[in-house]
Amino acid sequence: MVLEWASANTNQTIDWDYNDNKSVAYHQFSLSQQAVFVEASDMAQWGTWFFGTGSSVGLTSQTGSSDNATRAQFIDNGRLSNTKDVNYRAIGNSRPIFAFSQDLGSLDGTEKDALFVVGIAQEQVINFRGASDSTEALAALWTTKYGSAQDAVAAFYQDWENAAEDSASLDAKIQSDSEKAGGSNYATLTTLAVRQVFGGLQVAHGSSQDYVFLKEISSDGDCSTVDVLFPAHPILLYLNSTLLKLLLDPLFEHQESGHYPNPWSIHDLGVFPNALGYAAGDDEAMPVEECGNMIIMTLAYAQRSHDHSYLAKHWPLLNQWAQFLVNDSLIPDNQLSTDDFAGTLANQTNLALKGIIGIGAMSEIANLSGVPAASSYTTTYQNTAEDYIEKWASYGIAAEANPPHTTLAYGQNDTHGLLYNLYADRLLGLNLVPQSIYDMQSDFYQTSILDFGLPLDTRHMWAKADWEVFVAAIAKADTQSLIMERLIHFVEATQSNRPLTDLYDATTGNYPVDGPSFMARPVMGGVFALLALPS
Repeated sequence: MVLEWASANTNQTIDWDYNDNKSVAYHQFSLSQQAVFVEASDMAQWGTWFFGTGSSVGLTSQTGSSDNATRAQFIDNGRLSNTKDVNYRAIGNSRPIFAFSQDLGSLDGTEKDALFVVGIAQEQVINFRGASDSTEALAALWTTKYGSAQDAVAAFYQDWENAAEDSASLDAKIQSDSEKAGGSNYATLTTLAVRQVFGGLQVAHGSSQDYVFLKEISSDGDCSTVDVLFPAHPILLYLNSTLLKLLLDPLFEHQESGHYPNPWSIHDLGVFPNALGYAAGDDEAMPVEECGNMIIMTLAYAQRSHDHSYLAKHWPLLNQWAQFLVNDSLIPDNQLSTDDFAGTLANQTNLALKGIIGIGAMSEIANLSGVPAASSYTTTYQNTAEDYIEKWASYGIAAEANPPHTTLAYGQNDTHGLLYNLYADRLLGLNLVPQSIYDMQSDFYQTSILDFGLPLDTRHMWAKADWEVFVAAIAKADTQSLIMERLIHFVEATQSNRPLTDLYDATTGNYPVDGPSFMARPVMGGVFALLALPS
């Protein structure tokens, strides 16, 4: 194992050790100069790395010697030297490495295996400004069960069989459910995405509760970005809605404690792993986007969990955001949507729809919350949402086009875009939007799809994989199959060797020539949109 696991800067000095604990042998190494809650090149500058395996008679190791010397030792002798070089030095200085050799004996045609574990142990994982004016260093969840990182590593190693069995069971469930819902092409997408999503999550233990935070990955390093959580949230609804609550909790706690001055929802909590917010309100503003997202996701959680007390707990802030949407969503000002890489735009048809659905969702929240003061809002918000939908349809549909379709922005009848925010109407069971609009869009996608998928809108030939599955999930069966087919064509034919991207060129299947290069983002939880729909 090379030291670049600890840092991309080969001038940084590393300390290391070798030891044995509870029948698990391990190398451990860390930066000599640690910087807690600091990242460089997306790599944590604090914590200890472990590389372990089971202690056995045939195990040999070598710690800290150069890569050339270590490999030569094994080539010449068939084993390692069981030595530890204590000349702690920089990563690029004679390239120290850590190695194991397991003597499996004579195979005689039989299969034998060896198990190795790799991981980083950080006692503190998130710097959070929540209910208090001061910040809290949130602990890693493993610290609540194990007295040391070494004990956690040993337990992790010894739990392999249970973990492997649970993982195989989960994989089989996702494969089976996906094939039943959308066929084999759909199963390819979901099984590819699941580990990518969870790789972007950080579980943390606070003094009063546990939380989950999200790192945006590659597009930037923002922490708990609301409009990244929104496309990711279908996988959470499908697997365990409590995870969605734990992701929403820090966003609510921070804003309800008075740390954010704007009347709309915050965009993110800061730069990961520092969830300190924006006391000056100077985050990336997506007012309609984030208010709609927070309201929709909160209701989605409550519907799945039947935890209506969560709606009551957060009613004041939810109502504040809904009032903002009443004033600002039907005719959205020039602003960003979640697709911020495409720039600002006024009167966005799809963005307005999200806000209107958010208002409709608030009618249901008012009804379910049990808050006496909320009861009068049930009818008020429902009537407003129904009125706005009628106006929205007159503003945002190119009715005379062949075929008719919604526009990118009001009145721009020669434009179009994916109407992915329509998904929330079906997810929440609101039935605000007439079925004729669902059918109209489904038919239109048949005419606008390209070799590798559906363009996000007419500004570029860029496709957005998560949003494509959002629209496929609520489309007619033939349109859904076509979208899945083109998405799989992209997955199979793309020349990229990077982790799965959500943004690509629909004509080439490669990264956009004139756009950003995203990879490994948790937004790909959106491919679970079909599985997240109520049965």
